[in-house]
Amino acid sequence: MATSATARARLESPSDGTGEPGLRDRDEAVKAAWHALISAKVASWNALERELGESHGLGVSDFEVLDYLAGRPDGCRSQSLADAVHLSQSALSRLADRLERHGLVARNNCVDDRRGIFVVLTEAGERRHAEVAPVAREVLAGTLPPRLIAAYED
Repeated sequence: MATSATARARLESPSDGTGEPGLRDRDEAVKAAWHALISAKVASWNALERELGESHGLGVSDFEVLDYLAGRPDGCRSQSLADAVHLSQSALSRLADRLERHGLVARNNCVDDRRGIFVVLTEAGERRHAEVAPVAREVLAGTLPPRLIAAYED
């Protein structure tokens, strides 16, 4: 992402008397960026949790699993899925149990490695994802900072 001339000037000019150019300004910028990131994450997570829970009976992690699997018609290994949705293997296993009980995913033994488990969306999971994805995208579009979204647009 491009740095503005003002921001570059702040970072390049000495301002704290330590001999380190822009150290205090950079530290403050890093701290401010961290707080903005956390605020955006919490606001979007809470809005998603509220909307998906009330309207569709899903949590954010449930949706993340459905969304990830929707892009992989053949499914994926359980460990790869856990990594992709930032869950521990045990947390994903509990979540997959719940989604499987509701008929949204199926788990099968991996053909190449009998120790591995493959997780796939069922037809019911595909339908639920198709219902929920537009709602989730709308919530995210309304809660994420517009400049962040713009950074990923073509």
